[in-house]
Amino acid sequence: MTNLLDVDWSKLPVPVDDGAAAHLHGMRLPAIELAATDGRMVDLSGLPGLAVVYVYPMTGRPGVPLPDGWDAIPGARGCTPQSCAFRDHAAELRELGVASLFGLSSQDTAYQAELAARLHLPFAILSDARFRLADALRLPCFEVAGTRLLKRLTMVLSAGRIEKVFYPVFPPDRSAGDVVGWLRAAQR
Repeated sequence: MTNLLDVDWSKLPVPVDDGAAAHLHGMRLPAIELAATDGRMVDLSGLPGLAVVYVYPMTGRPGVPLPDGWDAIPGARGCTPQSCAFRDHAAELRELGVASLFGLSSQDTAYQAELAARLHLPFAILSDARFRLADALRLPCFEVAGTRLLKRLTMVLSAGRIEKVFYPVFPPDRSAGDVVGWLRAAQR
């Protein structure tokens, strides 16, 4: 696969709900500041109104191979298509009352900044490179090539509390649309 957006989801293993995110619904977020690609430090626990945070393992870069066996890991592939989908739905999410939208991974901010610029993301990506938030929330993780990574999930937050968790997320390019659908249904 040469194009990071050209993914045949039918050829990838589908992640199953292993219960690793079941404890998150209703949790209050801890006061932890995370570096953002726009230069800010963001504390998700203090955000006013609705916020959406999509968590992903890692993004690739054009021309740089992904770790060996990446496509065989259920739910690993698709970080770039997921980010593009949130970019494409950002205005719609704002119209539905989402005041803050973030991506989040364990990659460092410099690495994430390349992705944000390349994909023209209208929102910041947060770095949890030290796993402070991940460990505090007990977010699901996996290991590949000796590197610990976050499993893909999406959280809808309201005033520092987790209102909805989408887990597992598959296919990733539909994640933003799933959030939009849930928000529309919740407003009825």
